Amino acid sequence: MKRIILILFIIFLTIILIFVFNKKDKITAINDFQKIPFYKKELQKEYEIYKEQTGYNDKKVVLEVNIGINKPFYVDTKPSINLNTNYILVNKYNYLKRDYVPENLVILDEYAKPGIRLNKEAYTLFKEMANDALKEDLHLRIISAYRTYEYQENLYNSYLKYDPKDKVDTYSARPGYSEHQTGLVIDIDNTKYNYNLFHLTKEYNWMIKNAYKYGFILRYPKGKERITGYEYESWHYRYVGKLIAKYIYDNDITFEEYYYQFIDK
Repeated sequence: MKRIILILFIIFLTIILIFVFNKKDKITAINDFQKIPFYKKELQKEYEIYKEQTGYNDKKVVLEVNIGINKPFYVDTKPSINLNTNYILVNKYNYLKRDYVPENLVILDEYAKPGIRLNKEAYTLFKEMANDALKEDLHLRIISAYRTYEYQENLYNSYLKYDPKDKVDTYSARPGYSEHQTGLVIDIDNTKYNYNLFHLTKEYNWMIKNAYKYGFILRYPKGKERITGYEYESWHYRYVGKLIAKYIYDNDITFEEYYYQFIDK
């Protein structure tokens, strides 16, 4: 009888110890996430689930959940904030309303196709950049910049006539989710070749090394598709200002990664 009681006591003690250590591990995990500067208490459960799914380190888990990568694109979306700033974020999780028109748009009078509009500050810096490139006999031209909601809607729908939606989503934004609507985005060529071949030009190599000096970043770089949601686009640049552009360049990160570390805390 004493032997049975001893066995039962050992089993009971084991169960208690397992419970205590599991609880301790969970508390430790919570505390570890909280050490990340951009931790969000309301996303704690999502951090835990994503950590279990991926095995990523805590910083990567917190950052990617904040971005929204733990969910499919265009799921759980929200209106963009920081409107009319250089650091507004528009992507597959953050959208602009149909009637949003950015402030300070100007019509481009040089280094661009006719009738194009862009944020005034961005255009001033682009002209400075294009002038400096020209000194090295390199030619930069804006072929697309600000787009209205309706323009993007028509463009997106036109692509759907040729490709299925899941394919179109890899290279074109749905209306309201296009950065072009911010007035801070440019698509460029070198005036000689189709923009799709921009990565083969001397101008492209120059831009990769110098664009950040003027406040521009390559918005959809190669190897970052799972974060940006788009195929690599060598011609698509975004104006974010010199300080942000330099940090992104120096650390080889996307705008999403910068935004959720330093802006949306």
